[in-house]
Amino acid sequence: MSTRTPDLKQILPQSGRVDWMGVRPARHQPVISVEAVECRIGGLVGDHHRIRAASKRQVTLIQAEHLPAIAALMHCERVDPAALRRNLCVSGINLLALMGRRFRVGDAVLLGVAPCDPCHRMESALGPGGFNAVCGHGGITAQVLRPGVVRLHDAVAALKD
Repeated sequence: MSTRTPDLKQILPQSGRVDWMGVRPARHQPVISVEAVECRIGGLVGDHHRIRAASKRQVTLIQAEHLPAIAALMHCERVDPAALRRNLCVSGINLLALMGRRFRVGDAVLLGVAPCDPCHRMESALGPGGFNAVCGHGGITAQVLRPGVVRLHDAVAALKD
């Protein structure tokens, strides 16, 4: 009888949900909170990253559970997801476990492609030390594989490959 160790990265029974959404119409412009957004091949309708269809940064996601950690590192009570300039803030599922995997968000199917490292804008958005507070908590970037609409409170779940 042979025992085989399962690929533990393939075991992801948790599902999450979309807690907040935003788009950035242009570089260096404020994030606009939305209750629904259309994902198309190339990115989100209304977001400036959609212009670059080959971009790995078509959709950015941050984990809601990381917001209190960032706030604690900044010695503040709360961090607004819009300040972090990501598109989706999700809870209930480990975003890093979605790296290299297909996952469903609402009606859309995305592929987790890379960590979403912070940029220098975190210093102005959060204050001195903002960049370092977000390091390790920046979430992931994803590409749109199948278009669809994403709404506030929609489910987020890994797909079987």
